[in-house]
Amino acid sequence: MAGVDAALGAAIDALNGATRRKDPNRLSHDARTTATPALRIIPREQHVISRKNISKAALRVLYRLNEAGYQGYLVGGAVRDLLLGGHPKDFDVATNATPDEVKKLFRNSRLIGRRFRLVHVVYGPEIIEVATFRGTGEETGEGDRHIVDGRIVRDNVWGTIEEDAIRRDFRVNALYYDISDFSVRDYVGGVQDVEDRVLHLIGDPDTRYREDPVRMLRAVRLAAKLNFRIDAAASAPFDELGPLLSDAAPARLFDESLKMFLAGHGLKSFHMLEQTGLLKYLFPATARALKRGDKALRTLIEQGLANTDARVSEGKSVTPAFLFAVLLWGEVRDLAHTLTTRGMDANAAWERAVTQVVAEQCQRVAIPRRFTLTMEEIWALQPRFEQVQRKRVFRLMAHPRFRAAFDFLLLRAAESPAIRELGQWWAHAQQLPPETLAGALSGSAPAGAPGEVVSVAATKPRKRRRRKPAGKSGHHSDPA
Repeated sequence: MAGVDAALGAAIDALNGATRRKDPNRLSHDARTTATPALRIIPREQHVISRKNISKAALRVLYRLNEAGYQGYLVGGAVRDLLLGGHPKDFDVATNATPDEVKKLFRNSRLIGRRFRLVHVVYGPEIIEVATFRGTGEETGEGDRHIVDGRIVRDNVWGTIEEDAIRRDFRVNALYYDISDFSVRDYVGGVQDVEDRVLHLIGDPDTRYREDPVRMLRAVRLAAKLNFRIDAAASAPFDELGPLLSDAAPARLFDESLKMFLAGHGLKSFHMLEQTGLLKYLFPATARALKRGDKALRTLIEQGLANTDARVSEGKSVTPAFLFAVLLWGEVRDLAHTLTTRGMDANAAWERAVTQVVAEQCQRVAIPRRFTLTMEEIWALQPRFEQVQRKRVFRLMAHPRFRAAFDFLLLRAAESPAIRELGQWWAHAQQLPPETLAGALSGSAPAGAPGEVVSVAATKPRKRRRRKPAGKSGHHSDPA
């Protein structure tokens, strides 16, 4: 055991030594993040993990690796969530078998990845991700590792389970469930962090964030998901290193955004992004709009995220398009208004605002075109809710994006009493039989028909075309 501890200490020293700062306040942080507890084995009778809560596919992979003479452990978030009494959706496995050796063991598998070579073992709709233990040092000359400006762009250096543990990001993610004796193996103090509900980063935070800036977002996401606090040492570099997120692949930030906002803890993730100062690096337009102090916009965003969280908890579908429409609405609306006040045509101003804001956001987060098109439709339908003539009402109700656009209209209720009344009118209109609604809109509603529809419709005078003066040529645009 002494040899293991010595190896762990040397590896962590190498991991931390590259960029440790000479800051008296940093010393206490380093003391906590570089502590190297001896291996702690938690036997089956002292933890709550049961095989009945583990995927059968994951168990098959673990047993097969063991039977073939390899080490095989359930690892990471699944172990963490099981210790917390949760029910993980994904089960990852770590092993000392190389990807090629794993591939030979499982006919139902495929090799994936270049940055990190992995094996996906497929059982019907379920995929078990199998990773080889990562090594700590590139100085050995073995394996395939490339680091550019402190960032790891390729990392296929194999090592031991001890090295693999200290290569992981947070202590709570460096826990291993051993199928051979049903124990939990803890090399870096992860079990204590689970009990304390805190996120400690493994190694020097400055170094680890430079290796992969997305780890900052992972800290926020995990803290929001688990209701943990982020250790002060782990959050201290956010202000200085947050700009590094602009170097992350936009497609990867899109995936990370979905994990933060569409997994049932979006509102808390949003608040933590604001508190940590990272929101402006991920959604700069949203941060700018909120900085202007628009309380109605904040209400819209928070209510939209709360509604999304509720839908996820109820097992209902959610779409990234609606999420991004909510987050970017304030900047689009304000920019369009600014352009209009400068004399630009309203339609042209709106089109310019949408194009500019969406293009800027896609440079940070690669929103696929199928979602940006839906976002633009949701926004474009908003003015049409003000047109309550009969044909236009029924035409709008038949639009494929009507429901999403109507839900968005309800979120806008805090903008003004008129918007709130409009939302109430459309909510009531949808409850009426078509013939009753048609009669109310035409002014010939049957006796006993609710009066809200008629009264609101009556406040919207029909716009008329202005007649062309006799003997004059030319065209007039339809103001509607």
